[in-house]
Amino acid sequence: MNYLEKYNKWLAYDKMDDEIKLELIAIGDDEQEIKERFLSDMQFGTAGLRGILGAGTNRMNVYTVRKATQGLALYIKEKGGESRGAVIAYDSRHYSPEFAMKTAQVLAGNGIRVYLFESLRPTPELSFAVRHLGCEAGVVITASHNPANYNGYKVYGSDGGQLEGAAADYVFEKMESIDIFDDIVEAEKDSPLIKMISDEVDIPYYEAVLSQRIHTDIAKAAGELKIVYTPFHGAGAVPVKEVLRRAGFKMVYVVPEQEQPDGAFPTVKSPNPEDKEGFAMAIELADKMGADLIIGTDPDSDRVGVLARDTNGSFVALTGNMTGVLLTEYILSQKTGLGLLPKNPYVVKTIVTSEMVRAVTDYYGVELVDVLTGFKYIADTIKVHEEKGDMNYVFGFEESYGYLVGGYARDKDAVSASLIIAEMAAWYQSRGMTLCDVMRELYAKYGVYKEWTKNIYLEGAEGAEKIKTIMENLRHKVPETIGWSKVVAYSDFSTGKHYNLLEETEEPVQLPKSNVLRFELEDKSWVAFRPSGTEPKLKVYAGVARGNIDAKISAISESVSELLCIGG
Repeated sequence: MNYLEKYNKWLAYDKMDDEIKLELIAIGDDEQEIKERFLSDMQFGTAGLRGILGAGTNRMNVYTVRKATQGLALYIKEKGGESRGAVIAYDSRHYSPEFAMKTAQVLAGNGIRVYLFESLRPTPELSFAVRHLGCEAGVVITASHNPANYNGYKVYGSDGGQLEGAAADYVFEKMESIDIFDDIVEAEKDSPLIKMISDEVDIPYYEAVLSQRIHTDIAKAAGELKIVYTPFHGAGAVPVKEVLRRAGFKMVYVVPEQEQPDGAFPTVKSPNPEDKEGFAMAIELADKMGADLIIGTDPDSDRVGVLARDTNGSFVALTGNMTGVLLTEYILSQKTGLGLLPKNPYVVKTIVTSEMVRAVTDYYGVELVDVLTGFKYIADTIKVHEEKGDMNYVFGFEESYGYLVGGYARDKDAVSASLIIAEMAAWYQSRGMTLCDVMRELYAKYGVYKEWTKNIYLEGAEGAEKIKTIMENLRHKVPETIGWSKVVAYSDFSTGKHYNLLEETEEPVQLPKSNVLRFELEDKSWVAFRPSGTEPKLKVYAGVARGNIDAKISAISESVSELLCIGG
């Protein structure tokens, strides 16, 4: 069925939602728009679905949500998990409550027990809830930090981690065999299989988060630290405030204009804690209140951004790498000093995360495990070593502002990260140091490292094809130099091989296959290219260390622009 036939099928459906029907009529004379919406179906991957809201098979709407849920229901039934059931959460985005209820109805229609949170909750609490309730699966309706016109459908397996590849493939295969209108089984909203839940999960979740503290006796220092917090109109407001209150932080000021849930995210261009411009209101409030620290969480509260006041009085936005290095140092140093570090401890980072972490873990004699980009790989690592019983997880993070302290959940958690960041800031402040001071001290101890990222947005089918061409070109014509330095080796994770260009050898990469290229340079710098799995963009990462770091980054940036013919 071609895209026009699919469009006409939707238009003719006699039970079509009125809002979507009007949208379909409005695009009737725009064939290019119809093509964008109906040429392909949404792809169900390990992160489920994510896309622009609207009518069409390639858009997030009630019908694509129902279809995905019917596929998930068949997977749960195949596993014999009807009685264990599934738990569903949602964030503050447009249509999130409606999509969550529709998910519950389709699961219940298939005879599956459902636990549905009564109001918005953070993604990490959903991960925790799957484990706590002993469910077969979990779903959270969120598009994380994407712009306001996006939403998504994120699926978790019984371990609380994102649904693994084979299971996701099974769900997608079932979806492909389902008619989007006629093959969906749906219960009423008041089905006895749907149970609404709230504090019966909230309380144990808060307790699990609070149990990650290292210095539980830091109440005095915590009481003296002034924090400004913004949830960016998302799900973090209640849990972040609650765990900080319980931990003894008395001076927490929430940005009032950004406290209430609002899927339009009216005060920011993008609800992404990676973007300092979104913190303008928080900085204004922090200056007014004389605050020491600013914390911001994204709409589903799995990512956290940090701004620390420097000695000159200004706020410095810490990168995800800087915050991760600070946390690694704090956790390992304090647990070592207190005798709390478990036997055979390990830390996990992704292959595009700062190599400075390696210097820290080497110093403390802790194993560092590298994984592919995406927190699901950190969760998989925790699961593997938990089953083997050979090593004990301490901390994991990725450069894109996601952190998990302890293994109570299996996704990044901005709630616990906010708590430990606040504890760390209070502990150092009690010793007369800001987080900026600590970062400078770590540079002196381990050497200066700097990272750089570039997001190249290429929308639509044409953009996806261009990204594909760029990656193929880089594979088939490996650049001789990037920046000032010669390319001496590279890993192509799509083939699962590492190529040493100096020795003309190759060896297998002990990681799953993925569409990622990582080039190693003669001066020990590195550059990686990866198409985003959730947004229409190509991500480029680089890392340099020791000597002329700004000039090295500038040279790499220029070289990447030339390689990709993108300019700027």
